[in-house]
Amino acid sequence: MTGGLDVGRDPRLTQLASAPLRPALVVVDVQRDFGESTRIAPYGLDDRASAAVDAAVTRIGSLVDEARATGVPVVWVELGSDPARPWRSSTWLRGGDPDGPMPDDEPCRIGTEGAEWYRTAPAPGETRVVKRGYSGFLGTDLEARLTSAGIGWVTVVGLTTECCVLATAQDAMQLGWPVVVPQDATAAYDTDVHDAALTLIDLNVGVVTDADETAALWRAAASVSASAPSSASASPVGAR
Repeated sequence: MTGGLDVGRDPRLTQLASAPLRPALVVVDVQRDFGESTRIAPYGLDDRASAAVDAAVTRIGSLVDEARATGVPVVWVELGSDPARPWRSSTWLRGGDPDGPMPDDEPCRIGTEGAEWYRTAPAPGETRVVKRGYSGFLGTDLEARLTSAGIGWVTVVGLTTECCVLATAQDAMQLGWPVVVPQDATAAYDTDVHDAALTLIDLNVGVVTDADETAALWRAAASVSASAPSSASASPVGAR
């Protein structure tokens, strides 16, 4: 065991636990329109899926607290749907005219209650990145912020597993960051879809683990960094 981490479970996690690489927690779309039970009810969740979303939001809040306690930067990625700039392909995919106005039921419209954080929120000084699509990297400066802060690997959590979590995790991997996804800190509106998305992530994107092991991994990494020879401090992840 290293800092509470079962290093024999996965050699890739063993490497992260033993290398002086700075982690970051990326929280994706934990907003009222995606997590609040009354707002997601139209998606037809069954009791199991509803409970999974509720539990995932709770676990995300716990991981945020753990990240802050361990000195892991927390980066908040949020959807900001802008009626002045409709997302053409999304409008088309949902059955409308790609050149028409944004649908009235578009989630997380800028300035609405649905776009607010749900049961967890950024602390003063923590980074916020507003996106218009699925990935937190598309059309944002997230890559530059993580790079300038010296981030060596990322944990991605949030809503929903098969959509914005998968898109953000996949882009992080393709941009060069090792990715860890705690399966109990993300959820979908169908548990089978959630499981299928985790299978895709595990095959091609990163290591699927759980929140407890992720927190232990951060503690192990912090212990290694503390014992490493002193060097120039990395920049903080710039707040917006």
